[in-house]
Amino acid sequence: MGVWDLVLVGLVLLLGLCGVLVPGVPGSWLVWAGVLWWALKDTQPVAWWVLVAATVALLLSQVVRWALPPRRLRPNWAGPRIVAYAGAGSLLGFFLIPVLGSIPGFMAGIYLGERLRLGRHGEARAALRTAMRAGGSSVLAELFTCQLIAGAWLGAVIWG
Repeated sequence: MGVWDLVLVGLVLLLGLCGVLVPGVPGSWLVWAGVLWWALKDTQPVAWWVLVAATVALLLSQVVRWALPPRRLRPNWAGPRIVAYAGAGSLLGFFLIPVLGSIPGFMAGIYLGERLRLGRHGEARAALRTAMRAGGSSVLAELFTCQLIAGAWLGAVIWG
């Protein structure tokens, strides 16, 4: 597989990660499609193992999302600015505290965005709780899974 093919697959994965944060965009499907494309073009067995793991992870992610309590589930659980803070926090957390840092990073991003908007700790904490109950936890589960898949792909490309 050529360098340009890998760059294009990486862009599809990045688009999928961003798509998770945008309502109505099938972000997780784009991430899976990028891994599928890579697995079909790469001849190494590790590509197929990553594809199988990605498929299982996405199916488990859907089960977790369905199992989450649907309290006040709204598609627009936060404004675009808060979603950007949450996504940036999740990505930063993913690298600062390898893998598991994505979860506190996501919530810290929402908190920071709300703190800057509202100005007080108590109100920002309440807004974080409301955002997580209104669909943020579902988005976090999907985003975390897609980040795991993208990380597995990147690891397989670099070391595989």
